[in-house]
Amino acid sequence: MGFPSNRPRRLRSSPELRNLVSETKVGVDDLIYPLFIVPGHGVKKEISSIPGQYQFSIDMLLEEMKSIEDLGINSILLFGIPEWKDASGSSSFTSDGIIQKALDAIKNTNSNLFTIADLCLCEYTDHGHCGHIVKDGEKFDVDNDETLKLLAKQAISLANSGVDMIAPSGNMDGMVKSLRTALDENSFKGLPIMSYSVKYNSSFYGPFRAAVESAPSFGDRSTYQMNPANKREALREVKEDLDEGADIVMVKPALSYLDVIQSVKEASNVPVAAYNVSGEYSILKHAAKVGLIDEEKAINEVLTSIKRAGADIIITYFAKYYAEKLKR
Repeated sequence: MGFPSNRPRRLRSSPELRNLVSETKVGVDDLIYPLFIVPGHGVKKEISSIPGQYQFSIDMLLEEMKSIEDLGINSILLFGIPEWKDASGSSSFTSDGIIQKALDAIKNTNSNLFTIADLCLCEYTDHGHCGHIVKDGEKFDVDNDETLKLLAKQAISLANSGVDMIAPSGNMDGMVKSLRTALDENSFKGLPIMSYSVKYNSSFYGPFRAAVESAPSFGDRSTYQMNPANKREALREVKEDLDEGADIVMVKPALSYLDVIQSVKEASNVPVAAYNVSGEYSILKHAAKVGLIDEEKAINEVLTSIKRAGADIIITYFAKYYAEKLKR
C-alpha cells in the first residue's frame, strides 16, 4: 500500500525529526586531526596558509593534546618540520628526529590519543620531493627502489618511538609491501598501515606545502602522484595496496573525488579514509571570513558529504571546530 497521493513524502517537520531520520551522521570518532610539529620551545605559530591551524613545538603540542582529548577527538596525524634537511631525508629516520621526539614525549604522558605518523620524505629532503632523486641535466626521476629503502628506515624508527600507526604517503610502487616486510622483520607485526593509496596530483595541496616547507625546488610531483582524470587507476592502486597488506586505504583529496571515495568503498574490505586537505579547508575559511557562506553549516555539509560518499575515517583540519559544535 503506497502513500496517499495528497500526502507529502518529504520529512519537512521539526529539526529533531530530521535529525532522528538522518541517513548520514558524522561523529567525533570518525575524525583524525592533523598537527604540525617544529623544533624549539614555546612555539605556537599560526600557519598563514591554513588559518586557525598552528605549528607546535613539542611542549606546546602536549598542551594542545589536552584540549583535543577534552573534545573527544581520539586520533591525531603528525607532520614534522625538521631542523635540517638533506638529499635523502635522513632526519626522518634518526632517533632524535622531530616526530620521534614528539612520540617519545607523548608516550611519557597519560594521553590516550591514538598517534599516527605521516611517512614520507618530502618534508625532510632539501629538494622537496618524496624520494631519492636521480638527475640527468634538467631531467630528474625518483628512484623508486632506493626510496623504498629509506621509507623502511623511517618506518622502523617511528615504530621504535612508539607510534600507533604509520601513514605512508610517498606513492612509490611496492611501498606497502616493503614497509609491511620491514616492520614484520623487526618485531612490529601488529603495527597497522594506513596507506595513501589514492593520492592525486592536486592543486589543493598548496597551503599544506607552505606549512611544512616542502614545495619541490624543481619540477613537480606529477610523475608519482595520480592523474586527477583517472578513476579506474585508483581502484588498481587500492587493490595493489590491499594485496600488499594495507589495513586502511585512503583517498586524497576528498571533495573533488567523492565519486572515487564511493568506488573505493565498494571495492574494499578494509576501512576507507579520506583526507579533507588544506586547500579545501582554507577556501572555506576564507569564504566564511568575508561572509560568503555560513561557516558552521558549510563545515557540516562538507564532512557529511565525505561520510555519505563512503569514508569511514575523515582526516580534517575542521576536527576541533566540529567537535566543539557537537558539544554545544
